Amino acid sequence: MTEPLVLEPDLRVLVAPNPSPMTGAGTNTYILGRARLVVIDPGPGDAGHLAALRAAIGALPVAAILVTHAHLDHSPLARPLSDVTGAPVLAYGDARAGRSPRMAALAAQGLADGGEGVDTSFMPDRCLADGERLLPEGDEIRALWTPGHFGNHLCFCWRDAVFSGDHVMRWSSTFVSPPDGDIGAYMRALDRLEAEGARVLYPGHGGPVTSPAGRIAELRAHRQAREAAILSALEGRAQRIGDLVAEIYTDTPVAMHRAAARNVFAHLLDLEARGQVAAHPEPGPEALYRRVAQG
Repeated sequence: MTEPLVLEPDLRVLVAPNPSPMTGAGTNTYILGRARLVVIDPGPGDAGHLAALRAAIGALPVAAILVTHAHLDHSPLARPLSDVTGAPVLAYGDARAGRSPRMAALAAQGLADGGEGVDTSFMPDRCLADGERLLPEGDEIRALWTPGHFGNHLCFCWRDAVFSGDHVMRWSSTFVSPPDGDIGAYMRALDRLEAEGARVLYPGHGGPVTSPAGRIAELRAHRQAREAAILSALEGRAQRIGDLVAEIYTDTPVAMHRAAARNVFAHLLDLEARGQVAAHPEPGPEALYRRVAQG
């Protein structure tokens, strides 16, 4: 059985056995506390991971189960773990919570294909408000709403660390797939996370981010460069998403082009909302996009 890795005297991480190109080595499940525990992101619905979690928890009480967001690699084990520990499941809301009106409208049109896998049955016992504070061992945990990767995405601030979910990771940039993902919201949430001035970020996948400000700057620059590449590719000619992916993602394996297309779609929606591109007949995965002259 997998043993948890000690990150700090009162913080351990147990990696779920769900490695993939989208999850890296697997989902990080964090066990926080000494005498009264908090579990962050129980992970996928895997019986072996549940058994490993139960062994790591032992006889200690669990005060709360916190979920960063309702993707299938993060939230399904929350309810089974709650059933065996009696701890409440806390999150921003269900899988639809936190969407902007525009993303909610896209979802209503059926444009929900291409995501990482949404846990549509997820329902917390209690919803956490942005900025809400928990005191499980007298040591504050603060919820920070950071939509972008997912509408109901929360980061959790603890001491001078932040559990950053899938919003900021060291090993990979963040996948943004509308209508669950929203580039504009993602960029604004990067600013919020940067303002925390954290010493370290503990992400949903991969190792700790030990230089948060530098990594956030890299991710911001990456998105800005992707946006510039899309606008450049649309200079003088209209294109569809598949054409843009082929032109821009030349170093990306073809097997990842579907995910790349969702990221491009996210950027195009943001650019269209800002009046820099136009879509025909309307914004969508199959639309024809052209650049709009500025000034």
